[in-house]
Amino acid sequence: MRTPNPFIFIIFGGSGDLAKRKLIPALFKLYKEDHLPGDFVILGLGRQVFTDESYRTAMLESYSELTTDSEDSTTAEKFGQHVYYQVFDIGESQDYLGLKTRLTTLDHDYHIDGNYLYYLAIPPELFVNVATHLGNVGLQKQTNEHQWKRVILEKPFGRSLASAVQLNQALVKIFDENQIYRIDHYLGKETVQNILALRFANGMFEQIWNREHISHIEVTAAENLGVENRGGYYETAGAMRDMVQNHLLQVVATIAMDPPDQFEANAIRDEKVAIFNALRPLDDAAIQTNVIRGQYIASTIRGEKVAGYRDEFKVAPRSTTETFIALKLYIDNDRWQDVPFYVRTGKRLPTRVTEVVIHFRATPHQLFKDGQDLVSNDNQLIIRIQPDEGILVKFGMKIPGAGYAIKNVGMDFHYSDLADTSLPEAYERLLLDALLGDSTLYARADGVEAAWRWVDRILTFWEANPEFKLFGYPAGTWGPIEAVELFNDPTMDWRYPCKNLTGEDTFCEL
Repeated sequence: MRTPNPFIFIIFGGSGDLAKRKLIPALFKLYKEDHLPGDFVILGLGRQVFTDESYRTAMLESYSELTTDSEDSTTAEKFGQHVYYQVFDIGESQDYLGLKTRLTTLDHDYHIDGNYLYYLAIPPELFVNVATHLGNVGLQKQTNEHQWKRVILEKPFGRSLASAVQLNQALVKIFDENQIYRIDHYLGKETVQNILALRFANGMFEQIWNREHISHIEVTAAENLGVENRGGYYETAGAMRDMVQNHLLQVVATIAMDPPDQFEANAIRDEKVAIFNALRPLDDAAIQTNVIRGQYIASTIRGEKVAGYRDEFKVAPRSTTETFIALKLYIDNDRWQDVPFYVRTGKRLPTRVTEVVIHFRATPHQLFKDGQDLVSNDNQLIIRIQPDEGILVKFGMKIPGAGYAIKNVGMDFHYSDLADTSLPEAYERLLLDALLGDSTLYARADGVEAAWRWVDRILTFWEANPEFKLFGYPAGTWGPIEAVELFNDPTMDWRYPCKNLTGEDTFCEL
């Protein structure tokens, strides 16, 4: 694996939760595994008052659990010597001049040669403000072909098509598009990336990855927690903005994309954008039949009373914000024409699980019966993204003995079986890619806008039709029962996954 050139990693929001929980631990893990160069600097910026030493101590708490022995503790101490802090007000122009002076000093001391990565771990409404100030003091400029300046933005990238376009237009006035990295941590998950390997490295799958052999596809992202203390944010987002527009449409695009001409960032992202542009637009009638929204209500789970969404902190008592979405979408291209994709996500569901289920078409002639009934031959390929990451193939086999009794069996692979291979956290992979200048797993402006264009139609309809049905579902259940109606076939249903990938017919931990 390549090692990045010397760099300074600047965290706007360096005293915040994301820096402490995700960014600093991910960088430490990369350092511990020798993926970082000898010369690098991490500079946290924030309004909270820290010195370099007190900031190092505070951040050490966030990654000390990754140290398992005295050798790791020594490594942690060495890593900490690369960590610095500066008290900083995002809206104060003079602070950017002070930042430029500090960067010049650190650049000289660590032989960085002007390679800076800015991570905006701040509210999205401040992105343009920060970018503008950086541009005003020239901190976005790349002065030679070997030097780089990059900026990472956390989602959401706008809250509508218009705001996303406005954000992108403002950013490209300061940074070039190839300097902008829009991070979606779902794309950093090893099992999402493995969808590409599973398809394009295996002829037995890619040859049948189309409408001739696949009847329908499910994508599920379930969470067993509620909104916790994020009610204020969730009221402005809802499941559609929080999960569907970014994470789940990215997963759909990864499943559905055509093979790129080469395995290169822009070629891969071109194919994903083609999928977003091929999503069949939903008119008013289609929204009413192809979209189900729900909101969890109070319930009792394992003997414990659980509050409904409207009783959560900072949630309006008559809120119509959706905590569950199930929808049916189509991709109008040669590969997927008229193959339905069923996508659902929700909070306060029975378990935390994200997976993709590929349903293959039945054999044209069905020979085997169980009594008078035909035996189901719905072969499935299940790609588990989290937890218990792995792949499960379900197919029919003859039960030993006389006759031809058929039983569905599973053949599985678990990432945990690779004992000598650690599964990197999403932020580890994504931060390393950005430091290396690899934008394959980052969203591009046209892809973000294309996804918003499709989602915006639904959001606009909801705003214009506040009476559109919002179904309640008890916390701890699989969402509104109306979600099953998307299949338009009484013999079909969602897969109801367990925490464990395999053995759900004998043991299911929820």
